[in-house]
Order: sequence, then structure tokens, then C-alpha cells
Amino acid sequence: MKRLHPELKERLQEGLVLPAHPLALTEDRQLDEQRQRLLTNYYIQSGAGGIAVAVHSTQFEIREPQYNLLEPVLRIAAEEIDKAKLGNRFLKIAGICGPTEQAVKEAELASSLGYDIGLLSMGGLQNWTEEAILARVRAVAAVMPVFGFYLQPSVGGRIFSYSFWQAFVEIDNVEAIKCASFNRYQTLDVMRAVANSSRRDQIAMYTGNDDNILADLLTDYNFTVDGTPVTVTFKGGLLGHWAVWTAKAVALMDEIKAYRKNPAVETLNSLLAKGVHVTDSNAAFFDPANHFHGCIPGIHEVLRKQGLLKGIWCLNPKEVLSPGQQAEIDRVHADYPELNDDDFVASFLQQMENEDKL
Repeated sequence: MKRLHPELKERLQEGLVLPAHPLALTEDRQLDEQRQRLLTNYYIQSGAGGIAVAVHSTQFEIREPQYNLLEPVLRIAAEEIDKAKLGNRFLKIAGICGPTEQAVKEAELASSLGYDIGLLSMGGLQNWTEEAILARVRAVAAVMPVFGFYLQPSVGGRIFSYSFWQAFVEIDNVEAIKCASFNRYQTLDVMRAVANSSRRDQIAMYTGNDDNILADLLTDYNFTVDGTPVTVTFKGGLLGHWAVWTAKAVALMDEIKAYRKNPAVETLNSLLAKGVHVTDSNAAFFDPANHFHGCIPGIHEVLRKQGLLKGIWCLNPKEVLSPGQQAEIDRVHADYPELNDDDFVASFLQQMENEDKL
């Protein structure tokens, strides 16, 4: 059983910006290895605390036999991180999905490539009992540390009971949970389960609620457990939204950490107001108006506009921007200039060109 390095465990608890890594493709929908490596280096130099690879933003189709891209995509990211000589300062997260046998094999592959923790999706298991899913979690946790994942139903997830999360948080080698339920009631279930757990000090909660990022990070979840007050907070975020404008996301996370140390009403109000702008931007990128159909092309379009990707192509040719989505992306870019990191990206791309990596 692989364990999480103590330094990485400490970093997780401090709070990290963890972008969900996209997939760079050429116009004929083949892997663009140069741009894939470029993206990884962008996240490293942006100041992110790690990346999540082979997740929804990387396109689940990479696992299909006709593409066979799971191993190359995981390996390329690991190679670039190793080249950067970041030691135990940068968290390598591998997306893991599928039935138990597939999930265990993916965990073994990720572990062999040097990944620190597996983000275990529970999507596509609608007909499974909660106990069967918990058994699957235990099987993966026997291979490598687990980053739990509460995925919203609109993109293939399902709703779990409070008792499910009570059992989940007690599983040895579960180190963190990404809550991406996009629902306050279901978010509360997970936070309450953590508060009532014997492992509450070992579980790092991360928001995946791209519609509520700042509010999640600024909220204290207070509970009474056996007559004693217990507070649970989101430490950081593992977000598809943070795959774009990442340098500014890191700066925003620093602002939130500073506020946590020295709370002030004026600062809180300012951050909450900025949170509304972040959510508005996310609506443009993720396309909830069309049931999130354009969420991956939307991320690609922001990266394309900045020059980090050559196009917005997806493995599935039907995954394209929704009608009106391009205009929405242009609108939020113009309305919230303080949120984009265009200047950073321009400097980064110039540096890469000078080093003959672009």
C-alpha cells in the first residue's frame, strides 16, 4: 500500500490550487505532445500546488482502445513535473474511474508512474449499491492514497446518503475529498460526515463546486459532536475552472489564506464580491445553460485565446462550443480583467519560445 508523503499531506492541509489538466490535440484529433507538455509547465510556473491528470477535463475517452492515451497522458505530465525538480512540493494526482477491476489497474499504473494520489471518480456506477462502491474505494486505497470525489449527477455522478460518507471517511488511506456536488445540501452531508469522523484531522476537504468556489473557501462549517464544537473547512480547490487563468487563481488563494489569518469584514465583502465574478466566468466556461455540454471546449477556448492551445478540438467531434458560448466567454474576459492572467501567459510563452520549447 502506497502512502502519501508527510510533506505532501501537510501541503494538502495548508490548501492548494489544483487545476484539472486538459488534453491538447492537433486538428486531426491526435495528441499534441508539445502543447501537452507546455500546459503542464504552465501550471507549474503559475504556482499551482499540483495537477490532476486523466480526469474529466482530460476527457474520459482517453481510456478507449481506439485512442489508448491514458498511459501517455499520465507519463508526459509526470515527466515534466520530474524535470522541474519540485520534490515533495507538487502533488501528482491521477484520475481513476470505472468498475473495481479497472479502477485498481488504473491505480497500479498511476502508482508505477510516480503519482501520489488517485482522484477516484464514482461516476457511471448508478446501479451499484453504496456498499459495493465502498468496497471499490477500499480496493483502490489498498494500492495508493485516495482523493474522494463527489460528482454532480448532471455530468454522470449520483447522490449518496449521509451514511455512505460516514463510512467513506473512515477508510484508511483516504486522504482528501473533492466535493463537486454543485449542491449545498449534498456538500453539507460530506462536511458533517467529516466533522463526525474519527479521521477528521486526516481528511483534507477540497471544493470542486466550480459554481461556488470562493464561498466554499470562505465558509466555516460548524457542528457539535458529542457536545464539543467542531469546525470543518475547505482547504483548497481541485477544479476544472482553475485549468484557466491559473496564476490569478493562485493569487486569489493567497488572498483567502491571508483573510483566514486576519479576518476583516471589508476583506470578506471584497472576496465575496469577487466570488460572484468568478461564478459568472465559470458559467461562460462551463456552459450550465446547456447542461454543461460545452464545458471542455469552453476551457479549451480560453486557453486557445491565450495561445496555450492551438484549437479547441476534443476526441469526440460532437463536443463543441454551444450557441452563444463564445460570446459569453468574450464577455467575461472583457468584464473581469482582474481575473485573467493574460500578461503572465504572454511572458510564459515568450520564455518557452526563448528556450526553444514552443
